[in-house]
Amino acid sequence: MSRFDQAKMLLKVKKLQKELQKMIITVEQGDGAVSVEITGEQKIKKINIDPERVDLNDIALLERWLEDAVKEAIAESQKIAAEKMQPMMGALGELGL
Repeated sequence: MSRFDQAKMLLKVKKLQKELQKMIITVEQGDGAVSVEITGEQKIKKINIDPERVDLNDIALLERWLEDAVKEAIAESQKIAAEKMQPMMGALGELGL
């Protein structure tokens, strides 16, 4: 791979990273009682708990909803990033990345 091709590939990777930074994935649990917003880079932006939909006498259920929402959000962000990276994977291997 020529230096020019390497530079083009690195620019594509940087552009993809910026896209993932701006992307927001929202996941809900408990019929909207809990929502998690995460970026395509797997950074949590916001966690929201709707007090109208939460039974404070069942904190274990709230904790489960939070855990499930975070796990699902991370999995979704990983899936999206992998799909976006797939076309570049061969070329990145040649660059040693």
